[in-house]
Amino acid sequence: MKKEPTTKQQPLPSSAGNANEDTRRRACLGQGGFRNWLEFRRNHLDFLHRVARECGDFAELKIGPQRVFLINDPRLIKEMLVTHHKDFKRGPGHQAMKRVVLGNGLLTSDGEFHRRQRRLAQPAFHKQRIAGYGETMTGHTARSVARWRDGSEIDLAKEMMDLSLSILTKTLIDADIGGEAKDIGADVHTVLLGSFGLLDSPWGFLAGRFGLPIPRSRKLRAAQKRLDHIIYQIINERRHTGEDRGDFISMLLMAQDQEANNAQMTDLQVRDEAMTILVAGQETIALAMTWTWYLLAKHADIRAKLLQEVDQVLAGRIPTVDDLPRLELARRILTESMRLYPPVWAVGRVALHDLTLGGHRVPKGSLVMVSPFVTQHDPRFFPNPERFDPDRWLETGKPEQQQKLAYFPFLTGPNRCIGEQYAWMEGVLAIATIAREWTLELGPGQLVEPQPMITLRPRYGMRMITRKRDMPVWQQ
Repeated sequence: MKKEPTTKQQPLPSSAGNANEDTRRRACLGQGGFRNWLEFRRNHLDFLHRVARECGDFAELKIGPQRVFLINDPRLIKEMLVTHHKDFKRGPGHQAMKRVVLGNGLLTSDGEFHRRQRRLAQPAFHKQRIAGYGETMTGHTARSVARWRDGSEIDLAKEMMDLSLSILTKTLIDADIGGEAKDIGADVHTVLLGSFGLLDSPWGFLAGRFGLPIPRSRKLRAAQKRLDHIIYQIINERRHTGEDRGDFISMLLMAQDQEANNAQMTDLQVRDEAMTILVAGQETIALAMTWTWYLLAKHADIRAKLLQEVDQVLAGRIPTVDDLPRLELARRILTESMRLYPPVWAVGRVALHDLTLGGHRVPKGSLVMVSPFVTQHDPRFFPNPERFDPDRWLETGKPEQQQKLAYFPFLTGPNRCIGEQYAWMEGVLAIATIAREWTLELGPGQLVEPQPMITLRPRYGMRMITRKRDMPVWQQ
Protein backbone atom coordinates (compact mmCIF):
# COMPACT_ATOMS: atom_id res chain seq x y z
CA MET A 1 0.00 0.00 0.00
CA LYS A 2 1.33 3.40 -0.97
CA LYS A 3 0.61 6.39 1.20
CA GLU A 4 0.82 9.69 -0.68
CA PRO A 5 1.23 13.16 0.81
CA THR A 6 -2.08 14.03 2.44
CA THR A 7 -2.12 17.66 1.32
CA LYS A 8 -4.38 18.30 -1.66
CA GLN A 9 -3.69 21.71 -3.05
CA GLN A 10 -6.39 24.27 -3.64
CA PRO A 11 -5.65 27.53 -5.45
CA LEU A 12 -3.82 29.73 -3.01
CA PRO A 13 -4.98 33.31 -2.45
CA SER A 14 -2.88 36.10 -3.88
CA SER A 15 -1.65 38.78 -1.54
CA ALA A 16 -2.12 41.51 -4.14
CA GLY A 17 -5.44 43.37 -4.19
CA ASN A 18 -7.35 40.98 -1.97
CA ALA A 19 -9.76 42.73 0.40
CA ASN A 20 -9.77 39.85 2.86
CA GLU A 21 -5.97 39.68 3.19
CA ASP A 22 -5.74 41.63 6.44
CA THR A 23 -8.54 39.57 8.00
CA ARG A 24 -6.79 36.31 7.15
CA ARG A 25 -3.47 37.58 8.48
CA ARG A 26 -5.03 38.65 11.78
CA ALA A 27 -6.73 35.26 12.09
CA CYS A 28 -3.42 33.45 11.59
CA LEU A 29 -1.61 35.73 14.03
CA GLY A 30 -4.34 35.21 16.61
CA GLN A 31 -3.92 31.42 16.78
CA GLY A 32 -2.06 30.17 19.82
CA GLY A 33 1.65 29.78 19.28
CA PHE A 34 1.76 26.52 21.23
CA ARG A 35 -1.12 25.09 19.21
CA ASN A 36 0.61 26.05 15.97
CA TRP A 37 3.85 24.51 17.20
CA LEU A 38 2.09 21.22 17.96
CA GLU A 39 0.43 21.18 14.55
CA PHE A 40 3.69 22.06 12.83
CA ARG A 41 5.52 19.23 14.60
CA ARG A 42 2.73 16.78 13.79
CA ASN A 43 2.88 17.42 10.04
CA HIS A 44 5.27 20.10 8.81
CA LEU A 45 4.15 20.05 5.17
CA ASP A 46 0.40 20.00 5.79
CA PHE A 47 0.75 22.84 8.26
CA LEU A 48 2.68 25.06 5.84
CA HIS A 49 0.22 24.29 3.05
CA ARG A 50 -2.70 25.20 5.29
CA VAL A 51 -1.09 28.46 6.36
CA ALA A 52 -0.39 29.45 2.73
CA ARG A 53 -3.92 28.50 1.67
CA GLU A 54 -5.76 30.21 4.53
CA CYS A 55 -3.49 33.16 5.23
CA GLY A 56 -2.26 34.28 1.83
CA ASP A 57 1.14 34.80 0.26
CA PHE A 58 2.45 36.81 3.20
CA ALA A 59 1.23 34.92 6.25
CA GLU A 60 1.91 36.12 9.78
CA LEU A 61 1.55 33.81 12.77
CA LYS A 62 3.26 32.49 15.86
CA ILE A 63 4.91 29.09 16.20
CA GLY A 64 5.68 28.64 19.87
CA PRO A 65 7.18 31.92 21.12
CA GLN A 66 8.49 32.89 17.68
CA ARG A 67 6.82 35.41 15.38
CA VAL A 68 6.89 33.83 11.92
CA PHE A 69 6.17 35.03 8.40
CA LEU A 70 5.60 32.46 5.64
CA ILE A 71 6.17 33.87 2.15
CA ASN A 72 4.67 32.20 -0.92
CA ASP A 73 4.85 35.05 -3.44
CA PRO A 74 7.77 34.64 -5.90
CA ARG A 75 8.31 38.40 -5.96
CA LEU A 76 8.64 38.48 -2.18
CA ILE A 77 10.83 35.37 -2.22
CA LYS A 78 13.21 37.25 -4.51
CA GLU A 79 13.15 40.28 -2.21
CA MET A 80 14.05 38.12 0.77
CA LEU A 81 16.70 35.89 -0.78
CA VAL A 82 18.23 38.34 -3.25
CA THR A 83 17.39 42.02 -2.79
CA HIS A 84 17.41 42.09 1.02
CA HIS A 85 19.62 39.10 1.77
CA LYS A 86 21.97 41.26 3.87
CA ASP A 87 19.08 42.13 6.18
CA PHE A 88 18.75 38.54 7.42
CA LYS A 89 20.81 35.93 9.23
CA ARG A 90 20.43 32.16 9.41
CA GLY A 91 17.53 30.80 11.40
CA PRO A 92 17.81 29.35 14.94
CA GLY A 93 18.23 25.77 13.75
CA HIS A 94 21.20 26.64 11.58
CA GLN A 95 22.72 28.68 14.38
CA ALA A 96 22.48 25.63 16.64
CA MET A 97 24.01 23.39 13.94
CA LYS A 98 26.88 25.86 13.61
CA ARG A 99 27.85 25.49 17.27
CA VAL A 100 27.35 21.76 17.56
CA VAL A 101 28.19 20.12 14.23
CA LEU A 102 29.03 22.10 11.12
CA GLY A 103 31.02 25.06 12.38
CA ASN A 104 31.11 28.27 10.37
CA GLY A 105 30.72 26.85 6.87
CA LEU A 106 28.73 28.12 3.89
CA LEU A 107 25.51 26.55 5.16
CA THR A 108 25.65 28.29 8.54
CA SER A 109 27.69 31.48 8.15
CA ASP A 110 26.40 34.98 7.43
CA GLY A 111 27.49 38.42 6.34
CA GLU A 112 30.97 39.32 5.14
CA PHE A 113 32.48 36.06 6.43
CA HIS A 114 30.05 34.07 4.27
CA ARG A 115 30.81 36.20 1.23
CA ARG A 116 34.56 35.72 1.73
CA GLN A 117 34.22 31.97 2.19
CA ARG A 118 32.09 31.69 -0.91
CA ARG A 119 34.71 33.60 -2.94
CA LEU A 120 37.40 31.22 -1.71
CA ALA A 121 35.32 28.08 -2.28
CA GLN A 122 33.92 29.05 -5.69
CA PRO A 123 36.89 27.79 -7.78
CA ALA A 124 36.33 24.28 -6.36
CA PHE A 125 32.90 24.35 -8.01
CA HIS A 126 33.95 25.86 -11.32
CA LYS A 127 32.24 24.27 -14.30
CA GLN A 128 35.45 22.83 -15.74
CA ARG A 129 36.56 21.47 -12.36
CA ILE A 130 33.16 19.80 -11.82
CA ALA A 131 33.22 18.33 -15.33
CA GLY A 132 36.36 16.46 -14.30
CA TYR A 133 34.31 14.55 -11.75
CA GLY A 134 32.00 13.03 -14.37
CA GLU A 135 34.01 9.84 -14.78
CA THR A 136 34.06 9.36 -11.00
CA MET A 137 30.29 9.74 -10.86
CA THR A 138 29.52 7.24 -13.62
CA GLY A 139 32.24 4.80 -12.56
CA HIS A 140 31.01 4.62 -8.97
CA THR A 141 27.41 4.30 -10.14
CA ALA A 142 28.21 1.46 -12.54
CA ARG A 143 30.14 -0.43 -9.85
CA SER A 144 27.35 0.09 -7.34
CA VAL A 145 24.54 -1.27 -9.53
CA ALA A 146 26.73 -4.14 -10.76
CA ARG A 147 26.10 -5.71 -7.35
CA TRP A 148 22.35 -5.79 -7.92
CA ARG A 149 20.65 -9.05 -8.82
CA ASP A 150 17.60 -9.43 -11.02
CA GLY A 151 14.44 -9.65 -8.90
CA SER A 152 16.12 -8.77 -5.62
CA GLU A 153 14.71 -6.26 -3.14
CA ILE A 154 16.79 -3.24 -2.15
CA ASP A 155 16.26 -0.12 -0.09
CA LEU A 156 16.88 2.38 -2.86
CA ALA A 157 17.14 5.29 -0.43
CA LYS A 158 20.05 3.58 1.32
CA GLU A 159 21.62 2.54 -2.00
CA MET A 160 21.55 6.12 -3.26
CA MET A 161 22.93 7.44 0.05
CA ASP A 162 25.84 5.00 -0.14
CA LEU A 163 26.46 5.86 -3.79
CA SER A 164 26.37 9.59 -3.14
CA LEU A 165 28.74 9.21 -0.19
CA SER A 166 31.25 7.18 -2.21
CA ILE A 167 31.24 9.78 -5.00
CA LEU A 168 31.46 12.66 -2.57
CA THR A 169 34.37 11.27 -0.57
CA LYS A 170 36.32 10.64 -3.78
CA THR A 171 35.72 14.17 -5.08
CA LEU A 172 36.02 15.78 -1.62
CA ILE A 173 39.18 14.10 -0.34
CA ASP A 174 40.32 11.96 -3.31
CA ALA A 175 39.87 8.77 -1.34
CA ASP A 176 38.09 5.53 -2.15
CA ILE A 177 36.62 4.68 1.24
CA GLY A 178 35.87 1.09 0.30
CA GLY A 179 35.38 -0.94 3.47
CA GLU A 180 35.16 2.25 5.52
CA ALA A 181 32.00 3.32 3.70
CA LYS A 182 29.67 1.65 6.17
CA ASP A 183 31.29 3.29 9.20
CA ILE A 184 31.59 6.73 7.59
CA GLY A 185 28.04 6.52 6.28
CA ALA A 186 26.79 5.63 9.75
CA ASP A 187 28.66 8.59 11.25
CA VAL A 188 27.27 10.99 8.64
CA HIS A 189 23.79 9.61 9.31
CA THR A 190 24.25 10.12 13.07
CA VAL A 191 25.38 13.71 12.55
CA LEU A 192 22.45 14.38 10.21
CA LEU A 193 19.91 13.03 12.68
CA GLY A 194 21.53 15.02 15.46
CA SER A 195 21.37 18.14 13.32
CA PHE A 196 17.69 17.55 12.59
CA GLY A 197 17.06 17.20 16.30
CA LEU A 198 18.46 20.69 16.74
CA LEU A 199 16.30 22.07 13.97
CA ASP A 200 13.10 20.44 15.13
CA SER A 201 13.27 20.52 18.92
CA PRO A 202 12.23 23.34 21.27
CA TRP A 203 15.64 23.17 22.96
CA GLY A 204 17.47 23.48 19.64
CA PHE A 205 15.28 26.45 18.70
CA LEU A 206 15.83 28.25 22.00
CA ALA A 207 19.55 27.48 21.93
CA GLY A 208 19.86 28.83 18.42
CA ARG A 209 17.68 31.85 19.12
CA PHE A 210 19.28 32.94 22.38
CA GLY A 211 22.74 31.39 22.18
CA LEU A 212 22.19 28.93 25.01
CA PRO A 213 24.57 25.97 25.49
CA ILE A 214 23.49 22.86 23.62
CA PRO A 215 23.94 19.37 25.06
CA ARG A 216 25.26 16.74 22.65
CA SER A 217 24.64 13.05 22.95
CA ARG A 218 27.62 10.80 23.38
CA LYS A 219 26.80 9.11 20.06
CA LEU A 220 26.70 12.42 18.17
CA ARG A 221 29.93 13.63 19.76
CA ALA A 222 31.73 10.37 18.88
CA ALA A 223 30.51 10.42 15.26
CA GLN A 224 31.61 14.02 14.82
CA LYS A 225 35.01 13.26 16.36
CA ARG A 226 35.63 10.40 13.92
CA LEU A 227 34.66 12.53 10.92
CA ASP A 228 36.85 15.37 12.17
CA HIS A 229 39.78 12.96 12.47
CA ILE A 230 39.42 11.91 8.82
CA ILE A 231 39.11 15.49 7.57
CA TYR A 232 42.04 16.86 9.59
CA GLN A 233 44.19 13.91 8.55
CA ILE A 234 43.61 14.81 4.89
CA ILE A 235 44.22 18.52 5.56
CA ASN A 236 47.54 17.77 7.26
CA GLU A 237 48.61 15.51 4.41
CA ARG A 238 47.76 18.14 1.78
CA ARG A 239 49.52 20.88 3.77
CA HIS A 240 52.62 18.72 4.05
CA THR A 241 52.86 17.72 0.38
CA GLY A 242 51.35 20.83 -1.21
CA GLU A 243 49.90 18.50 -3.82
CA ASP A 244 46.75 19.33 -5.77
CA ARG A 245 44.92 16.02 -5.91
CA GLY A 246 42.04 17.56 -7.89
CA ASP A 247 39.65 17.23 -4.96
CA PHE A 248 37.68 19.85 -3.03
CA ILE A 249 40.03 19.96 -0.06
CA SER A 250 43.03 20.61 -2.31
CA MET A 251 41.17 23.49 -3.92
CA LEU A 252 40.09 24.96 -0.59
CA LEU A 253 43.66 24.83 0.73
CA MET A 254 45.07 26.53 -2.36
CA ALA A 255 42.37 29.19 -2.62
CA GLN A 256 43.51 32.78 -2.09
CA ASP A 257 41.29 35.79 -1.47
CA GLN A 258 42.58 38.49 -3.79
CA GLU A 259 40.37 41.04 -2.03
CA ALA A 260 42.15 40.36 1.27
CA ASN A 261 45.87 40.29 0.44
CA ASN A 262 45.67 36.72 -0.91
CA ALA A 263 44.59 35.39 2.47
CA GLN A 264 43.91 31.66 2.66
CA MET A 265 41.59 29.51 4.71
CA THR A 266 42.77 28.24 8.07
CA ASP A 267 42.62 24.52 8.82
CA LEU A 268 39.49 25.16 10.88
CA GLN A 269 37.78 26.94 8.00
CA VAL A 270 38.67 24.13 5.60
CA ARG A 271 37.36 21.64 8.14
CA ASP A 272 34.05 23.51 8.46
CA GLU A 273 33.54 23.65 4.68
CA ALA A 274 34.50 20.00 4.24
CA MET A 275 32.15 18.92 7.04
CA THR A 276 29.37 20.99 5.50
CA ILE A 277 29.87 19.37 2.09
CA LEU A 278 30.10 15.90 3.60
CA VAL A 279 27.04 16.19 5.84
CA ALA A 280 24.75 18.51 3.89
CA GLY A 281 25.85 17.65 0.36
CA GLN A 282 25.52 13.90 0.58
CA GLU A 283 21.76 13.75 1.04
CA THR A 284 20.57 16.29 -1.51
CA ILE A 285 21.23 14.46 -4.75
CA ALA A 286 20.80 11.01 -3.17
CA LEU A 287 17.24 11.93 -2.22
CA ALA A 288 16.58 13.54 -5.59
CA MET A 289 17.56 10.26 -7.30
CA THR A 290 15.48 8.22 -4.85
CA TRP A 291 12.35 10.28 -5.47
CA THR A 292 13.04 10.21 -9.23
CA TRP A 293 13.08 6.43 -9.40
CA TYR A 294 9.99 6.27 -7.22
CA LEU A 295 8.15 8.50 -9.71
CA LEU A 296 9.46 6.52 -12.67
CA ALA A 297 8.23 3.31 -11.01
CA LYS A 298 4.75 4.83 -10.88
CA HIS A 299 4.80 6.14 -14.47
CA ALA A 300 5.80 3.36 -16.85
CA ASP A 301 5.13 5.49 -19.93
CA ILE A 302 7.65 8.14 -18.89
CA ARG A 303 10.13 5.47 -17.83
CA ALA A 304 9.87 3.85 -21.28
CA LYS A 305 10.69 7.18 -22.94
CA LEU A 306 13.71 7.58 -20.67
CA LEU A 307 15.02 4.13 -21.57
CA GLN A 308 14.57 4.97 -25.25
CA GLU A 309 16.56 8.17 -24.86
CA VAL A 310 19.33 6.39 -22.95
CA ASP A 311 19.57 3.68 -25.61
CA GLN A 312 19.69 6.18 -28.47
CA VAL A 313 22.27 8.45 -26.84
CA LEU A 314 24.55 5.89 -25.24
CA ALA A 315 24.18 2.74 -27.39
CA GLY A 316 25.16 0.69 -24.36
CA ARG A 317 28.22 2.59 -23.17
CA ILE A 318 28.56 4.43 -19.86
CA PRO A 319 27.62 8.11 -20.22
CA THR A 320 30.13 10.93 -20.15
CA VAL A 321 29.87 14.64 -19.46
CA ASP A 322 29.71 15.23 -23.23
CA ASP A 323 26.40 13.31 -23.31
CA LEU A 324 24.63 15.67 -20.89
CA PRO A 325 23.15 18.00 -23.56
CA ARG A 326 21.56 15.01 -25.32
CA LEU A 327 20.17 13.46 -22.13
CA GLU A 328 17.48 16.09 -22.26
CA LEU A 329 14.56 13.99 -20.99
CA ALA A 330 16.65 12.69 -18.08
CA ARG A 331 17.29 16.31 -17.09
CA ARG A 332 13.58 17.20 -17.33
CA ILE A 333 12.65 14.15 -15.26
CA LEU A 334 15.08 15.17 -12.53
CA THR A 335 13.78 18.76 -12.72
CA GLU A 336 10.20 17.63 -12.24
CA SER A 337 11.16 15.22 -9.47
CA MET A 338 12.76 18.07 -7.51
CA ARG A 339 9.66 20.17 -8.08
CA LEU A 340 7.46 17.55 -6.43
CA TYR A 341 9.99 16.48 -3.80
CA PRO A 342 12.56 19.26 -3.29
CA PRO A 343 15.31 17.95 -1.01
CA VAL A 344 15.42 21.33 0.78
CA TRP A 345 11.73 21.74 1.60
CA ALA A 346 11.88 24.97 3.68
CA VAL A 347 14.35 27.65 4.76
CA GLY A 348 14.15 30.24 7.53
CA ARG A 349 15.93 33.56 8.07
CA VAL A 350 15.84 35.96 11.02
CA ALA A 351 15.41 39.69 10.38
CA LEU A 352 18.41 41.66 11.67
CA HIS A 353 16.36 44.86 11.97
CA ASP A 354 12.93 46.24 11.11
CA LEU A 355 12.37 46.11 7.36
CA THR A 356 9.70 46.00 4.68
CA LEU A 357 9.09 43.25 2.13
CA GLY A 358 6.67 44.11 -0.65
CA GLY A 359 5.01 46.71 1.53
CA HIS A 360 4.69 44.34 4.51
CA ARG A 361 6.41 45.22 7.77
CA VAL A 362 8.79 42.63 9.22
CA PRO A 363 9.96 43.46 12.77
CA LYS A 364 13.48 42.77 13.94
CA GLY A 365 13.93 39.22 15.26
CA SER A 366 11.07 37.75 13.22
CA LEU A 367 11.60 34.43 11.47
CA VAL A 368 10.79 34.59 7.76
CA MET A 369 10.26 31.27 6.00
CA VAL A 370 10.07 30.22 2.37
CA SER A 371 9.14 26.70 1.29
CA PRO A 372 10.09 25.31 -2.12
CA PHE A 373 7.69 22.44 -1.39
CA VAL A 374 4.72 24.76 -0.88
CA THR A 375 5.48 27.13 -3.76
CA GLN A 376 6.32 24.35 -6.21
CA HIS A 377 2.94 22.71 -5.49
CA ASP A 378 1.01 25.93 -6.10
CA PRO A 379 -1.45 25.51 -9.02
CA ARG A 380 -1.08 29.17 -9.97
CA PHE A 381 2.50 28.47 -11.04
CA PHE A 382 2.26 24.79 -11.96
CA PRO A 383 -1.12 23.65 -13.35
CA ASN A 384 -2.19 20.25 -12.01
CA PRO A 385 0.67 20.48 -9.47
CA GLU A 386 0.41 16.90 -8.13
CA ARG A 387 0.96 15.44 -11.59
CA PHE A 388 4.41 14.14 -12.50
CA ASP A 389 4.85 15.83 -15.86
CA PRO A 390 8.41 16.30 -17.17
CA ASP A 391 6.95 17.79 -20.35
CA ARG A 392 5.98 20.93 -18.44
CA TRP A 393 9.68 21.85 -18.77
CA LEU A 394 9.79 21.46 -22.56
CA GLU A 395 9.53 25.14 -23.42
CA THR A 396 13.06 26.16 -22.45
CA GLY A 397 15.95 24.92 -20.38
CA LYS A 398 15.19 27.64 -17.85
CA PRO A 399 11.41 27.96 -17.80
CA GLU A 400 9.53 31.12 -16.96
CA GLN A 401 8.53 29.71 -13.56
CA GLN A 402 12.18 29.46 -12.61
CA GLN A 403 12.78 33.10 -13.45
CA LYS A 404 9.80 34.04 -11.29
CA LEU A 405 11.24 32.02 -8.41
CA ALA A 406 8.32 29.66 -8.27
CA TYR A 407 10.90 26.88 -8.80
CA PHE A 408 13.89 27.08 -6.49
CA PRO A 409 14.99 23.69 -5.15
CA PHE A 410 18.53 25.03 -4.67
CA LEU A 411 17.33 28.44 -3.39
CA THR A 412 18.67 31.56 -5.10
CA GLY A 413 20.76 34.66 -4.57
CA PRO A 414 24.07 34.80 -2.66
CA ASN A 415 23.00 31.78 -0.58
CA ARG A 416 22.15 29.63 -3.58
CA CYS A 417 23.63 26.15 -3.17
CA ILE A 418 27.23 26.38 -4.34
CA GLY A 419 27.16 22.71 -5.39
CA GLU A 420 24.06 23.00 -7.60
CA GLN A 421 25.82 22.20 -10.89
CA TYR A 422 27.64 19.30 -9.24
CA ALA A 423 24.27 17.91 -8.11
CA TRP A 424 22.65 18.30 -11.53
CA MET A 425 25.53 16.54 -13.24
CA GLU A 426 25.65 13.67 -10.77
CA GLY A 427 21.89 13.22 -10.90
CA VAL A 428 21.57 13.06 -14.68
CA LEU A 429 24.65 10.88 -15.16
CA ALA A 430 23.63 8.46 -12.41
CA ILE A 431 20.05 8.17 -13.72
CA ALA A 432 21.33 7.42 -17.22
CA THR A 433 23.93 4.94 -15.94
CA ILE A 434 21.31 3.01 -13.97
CA ALA A 435 18.77 3.10 -16.81
CA ARG A 436 21.24 1.43 -19.19
CA GLU A 437 20.63 -1.93 -17.55
CA TRP A 438 17.96 -1.66 -14.87
CA THR A 439 14.40 -0.70 -14.14
CA LEU A 440 12.95 -0.50 -10.65
CA GLU A 441 9.53 -1.41 -9.24
CA LEU A 442 8.08 -0.52 -5.88
CA GLY A 443 8.31 -3.32 -3.35
CA PRO A 444 5.01 -4.93 -2.34
CA GLY A 445 3.24 -3.07 0.43
CA GLN A 446 5.76 -0.21 0.41
CA LEU A 447 4.41 2.86 2.18
CA VAL A 448 5.61 6.11 0.62
CA GLU A 449 5.35 9.31 2.60
CA PRO A 450 7.68 12.33 2.59
CA GLN A 451 9.35 12.99 5.93
CA PRO A 452 10.57 16.58 6.27
CA MET A 453 13.77 16.43 8.28
CA ILE A 454 16.72 18.64 7.30
CA THR A 455 15.97 17.22 3.86
CA LEU A 456 12.85 15.57 2.46
CA ARG A 457 13.32 11.86 3.07
CA PRO A 458 10.98 8.92 2.43
CA ARG A 459 9.71 8.12 5.93
CA TYR A 460 9.70 4.35 5.48
CA GLY A 461 12.68 4.01 3.18
CA MET A 462 12.14 3.05 -0.45
CA ARG A 463 12.03 -0.72 -0.95
CA MET A 464 12.23 -1.52 -4.63
CA ILE A 465 12.59 -4.61 -6.81
CA THR A 466 15.45 -4.55 -9.30
CA ARG A 467 14.60 -5.74 -12.82
CA LYS A 468 17.30 -6.44 -15.36
CA ARG A 469 16.26 -4.79 -18.59
CA ASP A 470 15.21 -6.79 -21.62
CA MET A 471 17.63 -6.56 -24.52
CA PRO A 472 17.86 -2.89 -25.44
CA VAL A 473 17.30 -1.77 -29.03
CA TRP A 474 21.01 -1.16 -29.62
CA GLN A 475 21.78 -4.85 -28.91
CA GLN A 476 19.11 -6.26 -31.19
